[in-house]
Amino acid sequence: MDDAEIPEDHPRHDSLVTRHRIEDGVDRGITSRQGLIAQGRGEAFDYLLGERTIPSADDAERAAAAALLLADHPVLSVNGNVAALVPGELVELADAVDADLEVNLFNRTEERMAAIADYLREHGAEEVKGLAADARIPGLSHERGKVDRDGIYEADVVLVPLEDGDRAEALGEMDKTEIVIDLNPLSRSAQVASIPIVDNAVRAVPGITAHAHDLADADAATLREIVDEFDADAALAAAEDAIRGGEME
Repeated sequence: MDDAEIPEDHPRHDSLVTRHRIEDGVDRGITSRQGLIAQGRGEAFDYLLGERTIPSADDAERAAAAALLLADHPVLSVNGNVAALVPGELVELADAVDADLEVNLFNRTEERMAAIADYLREHGAEEVKGLAADARIPGLSHERGKVDRDGIYEADVVLVPLEDGDRAEALGEMDKTEIVIDLNPLSRSAQVASIPIVDNAVRAVPGITAHAHDLADADAATLREIVDEFDADAALAAAEDAIRGGEME
């Protein structure tokens, strides 16, 4: 079954589509089997959020767009789940904010790295970083510490969807502006992010792109004001309130 075969009026349409994309990612060698577990965990939080972009998440996506547009060297980090879920959307966002795409994996193999890079190219990417792995994030001994020197290592702003908490902390210690997409507002990744976006990646990535297009002609002062006015703690609190107080359908 592909996405088009899932009836749009099915009450679980969006959830079924994302599950299918993750399953297909495993079949393609893009997503690890552990990614299936991570998808299920995220889906539970999305259900509690009402499977919608709440206002605080939309504000975070606008701030993320502004930060990426302000950046001297923005990079979008890509793991297996993100590649399976939003490959074309990542390419569109990279084009909108003039960012590099870099593959970064915990369960890293040459085959998976190449498969994800090829998959991104199939969806329009011209250059994909991550294969050189000629630098290392300080303090990380596992494979996610391997990065390209002219990519994540030297970036000033990094978008890290579905991030591991320890790498999120390590990137923060490198004084980078870190934008995290995570459906759990209590996760370590969301808690240490400069701009935490508590939303599903399938909504958040296009949401950032839409804001980037809206802000394309804004001057640096306007963009800086948007970033400075964003309150990460308030955004996390609003997301937690939405989860705890939401009404299930």
